[in-house]
Amino acid sequence: MSDILFQKVGEIAVITLNRPKVMNAFTFDMINQWADALDEYSKDDSVDAVVLTGAGEKAFCSGVDLNDLNMGEAKAIERKNDLWQKIHRIALTLERFDKPMISAVNGLAIGAGMDMSLMCDIRFASENARFAEGYIKVGLIPGDGGSYYLPRIVGMAKALEMLWTGDFIHADEAKQIGLVNQVYSSAELMPKTMEFAERLVNSPTMALRLIKRAAYQSANLDLRTHLDLISSHFVVVRDSEDHKEAMAAMLEKRTPQFTGK
Repeated sequence: MSDILFQKVGEIAVITLNRPKVMNAFTFDMINQWADALDEYSKDDSVDAVVLTGAGEKAFCSGVDLNDLNMGEAKAIERKNDLWQKIHRIALTLERFDKPMISAVNGLAIGAGMDMSLMCDIRFASENARFAEGYIKVGLIPGDGGSYYLPRIVGMAKALEMLWTGDFIHADEAKQIGLVNQVYSSAELMPKTMEFAERLVNSPTMALRLIKRAAYQSANLDLRTHLDLISSHFVVVRDSEDHKEAMAAMLEKRTPQFTGK
């Protein structure tokens, strides 16, 4: 079977890292397929949310397969390009991805594997999930955005503790510090994740995507600029068919039927 699986369940696309024997470590070929799929999903009106998970119950992702890295005599620029031109494709693709991206962390998430979960908008974890930014233990710095995403999710002090020590944290602590949204049993993880994704795809599509865009943009804007941007988003959404349907359904005391327009 393929090292990475792509499946559609209604309007939800599911990406599964499928190398359980090596803790779902990813290769450059997997990265290319993964990034290309995200590009397609961003343009595909039949996809309204994406779920990322790993095969098996042992690991979500252990990071890059070391056999794919330039080791030994490779020059620094070659190693840089392995990151910037290859591994970083996922982060740079997701930066412009307006649709909900949810990770279902089914086991160990280590190094770049943890970073891949941090790139998602929301993280759900199984009770046996564990997270570690283990780069410091091999004398390295986070190579796939960990030092960017982690402080924004858990705060600077906790992020530095995790980055400086490389220690594992368990699912329950991950929830306490806001690293994951919910913790479920292994059996419940995917059903609960899909249930949440289904709720999102049945929401007003334009509003959902502009809320995501506005929330991420706000991190780099002053209040006046953010509110100016919101005033533009707001009037655009107000003209949508989904807004009109929602208002009509409220007045008529019925369940709205959204069309994504």
